[in-house]
This record gives sequence, structure tokens and C-alpha cells, in this order.
Amino acid sequence: MNYRKFIEAQVAQIQATVGDGIAISALSGGVDSSVVTVLAHRALGRQLKVFFIDNGLMRKDEPRTVVRMFRCMRIPVQLVDARKEFLDALRGITDPEAKREAITRTFYRDVFARLVRETGARFLLHGTILTDIEETVAGIKRQHNILAQLGIDPEREFGYQVLEPLKTLRKDGVRKVAALLGLPKDLVQRMPFPGPALAARIVGEVTEKELELVREATAIVEEELKSVRAFQYLAVLLKDQATGIRNGRREFGRIVVVRCVDSKDARSATPTRLPWSKLERICQRIVALPGVNRCVYDLTSKPPATIEYV
Repeated sequence: MNYRKFIEAQVAQIQATVGDGIAISALSGGVDSSVVTVLAHRALGRQLKVFFIDNGLMRKDEPRTVVRMFRCMRIPVQLVDARKEFLDALRGITDPEAKREAITRTFYRDVFARLVRETGARFLLHGTILTDIEETVAGIKRQHNILAQLGIDPEREFGYQVLEPLKTLRKDGVRKVAALLGLPKDLVQRMPFPGPALAARIVGEVTEKELELVREATAIVEEELKSVRAFQYLAVLLKDQATGIRNGRREFGRIVVVRCVDSKDARSATPTRLPWSKLERICQRIVALPGVNRCVYDLTSKPPATIEYV
């Protein structure tokens, strides 16, 4: 594929579709949504309103970091505090698909529909890629950003059209476009992060307590593995508890799974062969977190597993 021509075609398509109207870009800070935001900004300029939705499910300092990064690129981003809305929507839900449905509904029916009314926008841009569509349509795992492909008409349901400039690309193609657009190298190579964010890494109900625990475990894993050339690495909090010993007494503690995989486009993945000393250090740091007494490393390939747990 000629990626320069792809950029030119998508910029022209966005301009033609939006016309003199207003569009919203749903920025998450990942490479997919970042590329869409830069493409749309190039096409629309001030007609584009960029929002980062703080849903309470993000990694440490993620909202401020992303907003600052894009302001450095002269693309203003408005931070929207929607933490209560998402946590309320997820309360009491344990089923993985029900959690994804709750996040989808809150994003599109509640938060973005409100922003559309406030800005007068008629279009929402986001970073759907081909793998998202394939996994959802095949019934493997519903991605939160898939609507039309499931027969959901966002204009009728929510009051706006969804534009998906990257829906014909896979992750490796998106990175090539990002590099040609001049995005910072760290952003071009940024590790994939799921749309449902840390909710995809909590098996069971999503609460503030669980979020804080998996957020700390995630920070440890990302710090320890940042020099590893892997496609993705993450921490997962399991629902079950394990028997352990702390301060000479029996305790029931939480179990954290560490996952690190090599992949090209997320369609398949194999576990990364990490040094034993690195795994030991990660484990020692994670079991030092309050309430955690077990840390395990996942050696499962995709398939039969998916990269994420939920």
C-alpha cells in the first residue's frame, strides 16, 4: 500500500464528508486514535473538536500526559471528567461482554451524545482498525468502538455519524501512517491499549479498589518491561483469591497475571521469553502491593487465548 496516498485520500474524504460542519475526535492516546486525530486536524482545522474522555479506567497520569502531548503538537484537547458515569454504569457487572456493552453504551449514548449536543457536531471520528471489526463480527470479542458493523445506526441511535478512516488498516499499517504524519516516535511505537481500558484487565466487577490495584500493577509491569521489544505487556487482576502467608499468618490475597507477547498485527501472538531475573523482580514488586500474594506469568499464545483477558 502507498501510505502517502492513503493519507491524502483520507484527508480529502474527511473534508468532503464533514463539509463546513463540526466533527469530534475521540482521543484515547493510543496510536489508532492519535492518527485519526492528526488526520482530522489536518483536514478540518478549527472545525475539529478533540476530547479526551477520562472514564476513570485509564493508566496512571494518562489523561494529563495525553493532553499535554497533543498540545505540544498544537492540537488542543479538552479533558472531560466522566469517571462517575462509567463507574456507575459498571457497578455490579461481572460478565465480560456485559462490561463491554456498558462501556460502549456510556461512551456513545451518554458522553459523546452530550458533547455532540453541546458542540453542534454531526460527526464522530475514532480509530477503529480492521482487527477490531474482524474480532467483533466473528464473535471472538466485542470491541467497544464497533457499531455499524453490528447493525447499529449511530445517527438514528445517538444523533451523529461515525467516521472510521483506519478501518482498512491493521496495527502495523497504522504505525506507518503515524510515522509519515510526523507523530513523536514514542507515540508511533506506543503499545496497544484496549478501548475498555483497565476494565479489560479486571476479571469480575470493576470497582475503584480493583482499578487502583490493577493500575499500580500495570505501572510496575510497564516500568520493568519498557526496554523489552514486545508487542504488548500488561497486568491482569483475577477475581479469585489465593491462600498465602504474610507476617507469619495465613491470608487470602489477590492474584495478578503478567502477560507479555510478541505479535505483528494482534491477529496472533506468542509469549515473550523474558529473563528469569526480570520475572522475579516483577513478581517481588507486585506481591508487595497491598492485598496481593500471588503473581503468575501467562505463557498462552493467541490463539487459543486473546491478548487481553476480558
